[in-house]
Amino acid sequence: MWSNLPFDLLAKIFSYLPPESLARAKAACRNWQPAAESAAAVAHLHRHSHPPWFIALPTRSWGLSCYVHNPVGKSWHLLSIDRTISTIKPIATIGGLLLLKITSITALKLAIYNPFTKQFKPLPLLNVARTNPAVGVVEKTSTQNFSKFGFKIYVAGGMSDSASGGAIYQQTIEMYDSFLDKWTIIGPMPVEFAVRLTVWTPNESVHSNGVIYWMTSARAYSAMGFEIATNRWRELAVPMADKLEFAALVPRNGKLAVVGGICGGDAAVWELGEDEDQWSVVAKVPLELGIRALGEKMNWGSMKCVGTEGAVCLYRDLGSGIIVRREAYGEGKWEWDWIEGCCLVGGKEIKNFAIKGFLLHPNLARSDF
Repeated sequence: MWSNLPFDLLAKIFSYLPPESLARAKAACRNWQPAAESAAAVAHLHRHSHPPWFIALPTRSWGLSCYVHNPVGKSWHLLSIDRTISTIKPIATIGGLLLLKITSITALKLAIYNPFTKQFKPLPLLNVARTNPAVGVVEKTSTQNFSKFGFKIYVAGGMSDSASGGAIYQQTIEMYDSFLDKWTIIGPMPVEFAVRLTVWTPNESVHSNGVIYWMTSARAYSAMGFEIATNRWRELAVPMADKLEFAALVPRNGKLAVVGGICGGDAAVWELGEDEDQWSVVAKVPLELGIRALGEKMNWGSMKCVGTEGAVCLYRDLGSGIIVRREAYGEGKWEWDWIEGCCLVGGKEIKNFAIKGFLLHPNLARSDF
């Protein structure tokens, strides 16, 4: 029966498969391969039907491999990395792709990499050379073809060379449009935000309701937001900002949320309400999971956090376990879970090391981005 199905119908069925099943279908036979390739090209339309994968990348140096966790099979896998792109630093995810900073030059230069197909694309140089700016990502679809995946990257602040010598804080915002493949300066920004974004802000960002938010890395924590439609900036107070040992911004059901923990106490998830001054606790990390991850002292200062729509992960390094809050797909509720650390892959013992974690939906499509 399967061999007699029309190509379009077979591709439609394949587009609903989780990544590991789609990969098997692609390798099953010559007749299925084109249909699976076609399904992979539009799989992003159905990606939220499946839980995201956790990808662990080394923090100290970009090696020749990384590790990914499949939440369906509850298994770790080794992914080899193209050895020609060693001088990079991962910044964020865009769908099933990684946004990278090329570290062989001082000024910011970005690239896109698919760890599953090993495709790599350097992006054009910015209009204004700058170092250490804040970087934010917004995913979008084409207005002409809704099945075509695209994105915009916003770069704000940073340091630039002054015409009179020395360096100045860059008070402009640039935007990259993947459909146009070019950068555009979209406007100025207040100097106080340029300074704080350059000095106190890591690159992790969250897009919610037309605003890109960044968390400051200095305690007491606060969040800075850029309203895309109006080019306006805002600052938000973070709940319990002076007491949190760690804090991270994550998306939750289209809204902005904060994940943070208090030394010796609870870790929780707060969600921002319609009033921007009102945060409400929507979940707390179960005590047994906190102790399992950190021990009896519950020092959350060593914890890192990454989140995407449908999942949040709290982690420390490759070998330690991961606390997960995941949406139960099809049930409309969230649940806590535990992922064992990556210590063994294919019968081979894995040495523990510091990691930078990301959540993504594997992209098996070979494309030009």
